[in-house]
Amino acid sequence: MNVKVFYRDGVKSLLLVAALMLLQSCGFLKSKFGKGGKEESGIQNGEITATARKGFKQTTPAGMVVIPSGSFVMGQADEDIASSMNNMNRRVTISSFFMDDTEITNNEYRQFVNALLVDSVSVLGEEEIMAKYYPDTTVWKKDFAYSNGDPFVEYYYQHPGFDTYPVVGVSWIAAQYFSKWRTNLLHDFQNKEGQFNSTGFRLPTEAEWEWAARGGRAVAKYPWGNPYTMNAKGCFLANFKPQRGNYDADGYPYTGPANAYNPNDFGLYNMAGNVAEWTSDAYTDNATAIVWDMNPRYDNPDEPRKVVKGGSWKDIAYYLQTGTRTYEFETETRAFIGFRCVMDNVNDRGGARARRR
Repeated sequence: MNVKVFYRDGVKSLLLVAALMLLQSCGFLKSKFGKGGKEESGIQNGEITATARKGFKQTTPAGMVVIPSGSFVMGQADEDIASSMNNMNRRVTISSFFMDDTEITNNEYRQFVNALLVDSVSVLGEEEIMAKYYPDTTVWKKDFAYSNGDPFVEYYYQHPGFDTYPVVGVSWIAAQYFSKWRTNLLHDFQNKEGQFNSTGFRLPTEAEWEWAARGGRAVAKYPWGNPYTMNAKGCFLANFKPQRGNYDADGYPYTGPANAYNPNDFGLYNMAGNVAEWTSDAYTDNATAIVWDMNPRYDNPDEPRKVVKGGSWKDIAYYLQTGTRTYEFETETRAFIGFRCVMDNVNDRGGARARRR
């Protein structure tokens, strides 16, 4: 027998045994609550024998990707050129969740509006649906003085040529209602199939959004990581306002398709530029000082200002930075603000350290 082969195989076996012992000692190989075996009734022979209930497995929702849990230094990633002093750095920890890989598109949002017009007219009334939840197409004209936005007023939401472009003209309140409708749609299906309900859809918190935008890069200035808005070939990496107003230089004078440009390391498209995005957080200048460092969220229903992240097609590069934060009033609609949804991941609550081991 070749001595080298024997030695190599022996070392591999020892390493495997050591790894298994380490997993067992850290509690990652469970015996009491592990999978497999017959389903227990919960109480047997006068003792509690309940294990995990069978039949629930949270799958990744359509159009979403898994965002792992992790810890990062949240806040400004570069010089605070606006001198806002509202985003000091602070380490926070985020649990795993699912997130839409693109902004909600016109055609996706249209399913929601059409469903309301069919199923909810008797409850909400057509006037309320059109006023609150139908996209405000006039934003293309009213947001920009002396600009020829009239063609977009007519075509942007309804024309099939813009089906895969991000929906705009949607208020924070409408985005919240869309998330609720999307949750009910999924739960209705799961109930009919006799399945356990998944957790619901919602808007991301500011911290979740920023963690997702960084793509696992701890100090990323932009979602692609490097400090520049161009790659080595001189191509712009997002849809924004480059070169003092050469809107067309990045490939799209207005918005672009929701999956334009390359995704970040988490598989998310346009976390910088294209359209800015609503988060669930109310806005306050001193958020860093008052929110917790584990899944932080500032929830204040009496504050009409809501945090907006990501920058848009009309913004300079500063607003594309992962740490830059601004706000808009919850009832306002803009030609440069859209949104995407998230869902809590209850199947994978272990941290990154546990997964590495």
